[in-house]
Amino acid sequence: MNFTVLIPARLASTRLPNKPLADIAGLPMVVRVAQRVGSLTHDGGRVRVVVAADSSEIMAACRLHQIEAVLTRADQPSGSDRLAEACQLLNLGDEEIVVNVQGDEPLIAPALVEAVASLLSKHPAASMSTAAHAIESFADFNNPNIVKVVLDANGMALYFSRAPIPLWRDHQDCLPQPSPLRHIGIYGYRVGFLRQFPTLSQAPMEVTEALEQLRALWHGYRIAVHITKEVPGAGVDTPGDLERVRRHFEA
Repeated sequence: MNFTVLIPARLASTRLPNKPLADIAGLPMVVRVAQRVGSLTHDGGRVRVVVAADSSEIMAACRLHQIEAVLTRADQPSGSDRLAEACQLLNLGDEEIVVNVQGDEPLIAPALVEAVASLLSKHPAASMSTAAHAIESFADFNNPNIVKVVLDANGMALYFSRAPIPLWRDHQDCLPQPSPLRHIGIYGYRVGFLRQFPTLSQAPMEVTEALEQLRALWHGYRIAVHITKEVPGAGVDTPGDLERVRRHFEA
């Protein structure tokens, strides 16, 4: 199995302007992410890592540090549209596999990326793959900013929600058993499906929950889910997040 890691990087950010270029211990954040994932080896060779940039500034930063990058349209309406355009620019075949790693995840575990990619070779019926881990806090279970996922017997997603699912009917003041699952925002795609995804109509439940992956389920596509025991490193959304990650790299 061969796969490509795509890292979408947008210069615009309301909470953290120029986020992909934010300095982390001497390197732009998007370069940190690409280098971390670029440490992956598979079938005797390094995994291909490509930044899908929306600006010449990000392209220049990638070139400076020998990171492969493609320039996508600045006005793409969503991350999946940007990924689909990158697949087109890279001439990837429909049966190839790509993994979307966000450009603000400098602490992502490379092993998690490989596990998400491997799911698609293990589950031919799945068009997408993602990851989850057990929730251990009742506060997290009830937090609408933490997305939950429930699976079927084969490890395929049945539903994603901001609501506490599955709800333990007779014990609503504690976590259900087995532990509910927190969704991790990393996705693998078959390229053919990724090209098609932006053309699919929005699902009513997608609009309600503000969760794009529900569009795939609503249209009948399957999403395989890898369960990891490790809690992933925090992403960078705010100046506070950035300072915490900087301290991690400096240490």
